[in-house]
Amino acid sequence: MPTFDDRENAFESKFAHDSEMQFRAEARRNKLVGLWAAELMGKSAEDAADYARTVVAADFEEAGIEDVVRKVAGDLGDKASLDVIRAKMAEMLPIAKAQLMSEI
Repeated sequence: MPTFDDRENAFESKFAHDSEMQFRAEARRNKLVGLWAAELMGKSAEDAADYARTVVAADFEEAGIEDVVRKVAGDLGDKASLDVIRAKMAEMLPIAKAQLMSEI
C-alpha cells in the first residue's frame, strides 16, 4: 500500500524536521541569552561570543532550561534574578525562531 507508506514517510520527515528546527531555535535562544548576559557582565564582543557558546553547551547537561538558568544565574550573580533570566529566555525564543526562519 504505497499511499499509506508515503504518508507515513512524509509524517516522519516532518517530525524530524520540526524536531531539528526546535533544537536549533533553543540553541539560538541560548546564544542570545548568553550574549545578553555577557553584555550585563561587561564582556568584550569576542569574550561575549565565547561566553554565549558556553551557555549553549550548558543546555546539554539535562533536559529543560534549568541547566542554562543555573549557569547564567551563577555567572551573573546579583545582576539578574532567576525569574528575570527565565523571562529573558522566553522573550528570546520567538526572536530565535524568527532569525532561523529568515535564514531559510
